[in-house]
Amino acid sequence: MTDSLLDVVVHAVTPIAEGVRSFDLRRADGGELPPFTAGSHIDVHLPNGLVRCYSLVNAPSERNRYVLGVSLDRNSSGGSAYMFENDLTGQTIKIGSPRNNFALVEDADLVVLIGGGIGVTPLHSMILRLEELGKDWQLYYGVRDRASAAFREEFEALEAARPGRVHFNFDLEDGHMLDTVKVVKEVPAGAHLYCCGPAPMLDIFKTAAEGRAPETVHLEYFSAPDDAVIGSEESFTLVLKSSGKEFEIPAGESILGVLLDNGISAPYSCGEGECASCLVEVLEGTPDHRDYVLGEKERAENKLMAICVSGSKTKRLVINL
Repeated sequence: MTDSLLDVVVHAVTPIAEGVRSFDLRRADGGELPPFTAGSHIDVHLPNGLVRCYSLVNAPSERNRYVLGVSLDRNSSGGSAYMFENDLTGQTIKIGSPRNNFALVEDADLVVLIGGGIGVTPLHSMILRLEELGKDWQLYYGVRDRASAAFREEFEALEAARPGRVHFNFDLEDGHMLDTVKVVKEVPAGAHLYCCGPAPMLDIFKTAAEGRAPETVHLEYFSAPDDAVIGSEESFTLVLKSSGKEFEIPAGESILGVLLDNGISAPYSCGEGECASCLVEVLEGTPDHRDYVLGEKERAENKLMAICVSGSKTKRLVINL
């Protein structure tokens, strides 16, 4: 991985909902951390060797700390499980610099935020920023039950201060899941919509938002869909511009995997097409996009691709690596 790493101390670990904890990360010398914008995430390099990507939930104006919201994944492959099973308080860990594939449009007349489960974490940072700017926003938050709702008391306080902005849907209590289609249909045409949650919610959101101006529709996956496809249906030849080396990429396999197997250093983090760490420039050929970070316009331009999951529609692909 080529991302420059920072050493931070886990200042505090705090339960914020059932199965959800916040991790307060600070520089050991008390100095400022690199700036970030609402919707950003960082790579966390855990002591067990795993690297996991988590959204920053605090206000971008806070330069003394990064705060993460982490949910215990029942199907964890070792990331969230490690963070819940081990007391990291006081430990020094390494993190990557903030990146943002889910940037907030700060001058929008209205921002409507739709969150599912732990997908509310980047939206929390956005709300803090919008409050600082005095901008109009609405939150629709779908979660299993009250106990599982991260930041619930904080959201309730914001709603009490200015009613009509926060809308909870507690699946078990209400007897149904958040009606994402209804929410999208009722949003004014010029508003900017942001959605983060499980893959089924995002699929519904994308369909409901069809026909709206593309620049007003924003979404972010926090996990790859169960039916995610990697690579291409047919094999192709990959060429690295820097060395001229060529590699045969078999059907259904990732460029990143082949490069790493052959000792080639390449940038990456999540390995699932969600974080943009592995984006590279495409110099020749047409990529077969399988990621969840590039917008429709960026995909159509075919200038960038995520090598951890995407393949090629052409028999030859040259990348700037």
